[in-house]
Amino acid sequence: MLSILGVLIGYLIFALEVLSWGQLALFPVAGQALPALMACVLLSNTGAAVTEVAKDALITEYGQKHRITGLQSYAFMALAAGGILGNLLGGYFLVRLPPRMMFLIFSVLLSIQLLVSLSASEECLGLARSLGPVPTGQSVSENIRKQLSDLMIAISEDSIFRPLTWIVASIAMVPILSGSIFCYQTQCLHLNPSVIGMSRVIGQLILLSLTVLYNHYWKQIPMRKLIGVVQILYASSLLLDLALVREINLSIGIPNEVFALCFSGLAETLAQFKILPFSVLLATLCPRGCEGSLTSFLASALCLSSIFSGFWGVGLAAMLGIRSNDYSNLPVGILIQFLAALLPLGWIHHVPMSQPVEKKRKKGMSKRNRKTRRIGRVVVGSVFAYRRERESDAQK
Repeated sequence: MLSILGVLIGYLIFALEVLSWGQLALFPVAGQALPALMACVLLSNTGAAVTEVAKDALITEYGQKHRITGLQSYAFMALAAGGILGNLLGGYFLVRLPPRMMFLIFSVLLSIQLLVSLSASEECLGLARSLGPVPTGQSVSENIRKQLSDLMIAISEDSIFRPLTWIVASIAMVPILSGSIFCYQTQCLHLNPSVIGMSRVIGQLILLSLTVLYNHYWKQIPMRKLIGVVQILYASSLLLDLALVREINLSIGIPNEVFALCFSGLAETLAQFKILPFSVLLATLCPRGCEGSLTSFLASALCLSSIFSGFWGVGLAAMLGIRSNDYSNLPVGILIQFLAALLPLGWIHHVPMSQPVEKKRKKGMSKRNRKTRRIGRVVVGSVFAYRRERESDAQK
């Protein structure tokens, strides 16, 4: 359960996120000075990360309590649908409103969300209230140490540690060159930012479709096979940027705008979808009472791996000499990305073969079970009837 300390910290960081966007909207100097701008962006990203971790923990805890397996799939669907709506609205207002007005609108929306969160109780989420004192008489520090001990015990299990290590390593070891590719698209290819924004909408549509397919059909596929195919597709999708840089799309008659619109966000979409089976797996395997802690640790580890991936991409771009006026080595960086994305396939045996099976209530029996049960009743009933006849004949 979420402790009162964690809830207060979450609300505080959420409030800082509101203040950071409001400062960019109300004080023009904050958007012009680089240190102030970086501080505001850092606060906003921190608040978004905390809310993301809290959301994952609540979903896992709710699913464990109500014995619902695979609830993360529906969360991914809602996230993709929200991304589609948000990108569409953001792109619509971005061309009609100045940036300061956009920051102000965003801070107002965050303020409304903060007020709704403050007025909501844990009971409305279907979870027991845990803001009171610890029933066992333990202090807060002792309770935190116990939660950390339970978390370490859960992580030390091979069924949890091995897939967790694989997903974190597969993200951390791939350098992200999205910033360099974005600059190349806007500075060299002169693509309209609206094209790149719409490519994110298409990416969210693909993510929504993949999540629906996974929830209905792909759960029956062995997890190791599914993740292997997704990883190969992810590595191959990175080469689409190479095709754009080398103008291979123009040689086959596809304009840069159309190619970027359809394929620019595909790699990011596959990287997001790859997390879904692991979220479902770890939420199913985590011990009772450790749902929120393990899910929060997973989200934190994924955020940390993304940070390492971003730093690795910045270092790679600096090492190759990729600058705003020189993109000659960008194809080399993309090839290094491709090879790094294939490396996790070397230890994919850490991923389990079977996926978590959703536990269904026993509403009925199969035909074979009903037949067996019916035959058993007939045989047993015949034996007892035969015994009663023999006993009555003996008495006569």
